[in-house]
Amino acid sequence: MNNAEAANTAAAVAEQGAYAAPEKPASKKRASQKKGAPSHARKAKKTAKAAAPKKATKLTRKAATPRAESKSARILALIQRPKGATIEELIKATDWQPHSVRGFISIAGKKQGIKIESSKNEAGDRVYRSTK
Repeated sequence: MNNAEAANTAAAVAEQGAYAAPEKPASKKRASQKKGAPSHARKAKKTAKAAAPKKATKLTRKAATPRAESKSARILALIQRPKGATIEELIKATDWQPHSVRGFISIAGKKQGIKIESSKNEAGDRVYRSTK
């Protein structure tokens, strides 16, 4: 076989092969490594946390008391007066909207452990008092 026959044979072989797409250049972006501890270390942390004693549940917590100068403390102080407090007095003391004051009163009994009763005075205004 001479060079001419070899060239023809190589061309014939190349023509008979399947179509191959041109190779794409390698991507410059690489997969980032996950941050944090390996999976076996993460599992160990979870078991250590599970073994730790839990904090007090809702049933054993003490009633939260508001800070001394807060608006919540002002409302509770006004309600605990012997005559109680009207909604207008509570609004002036806190600069809250009427619905915000009523909402606070409705949940104060649950959070503070205080029983709050409402009644109307002679003028027809709603008065809130705390009873023990």
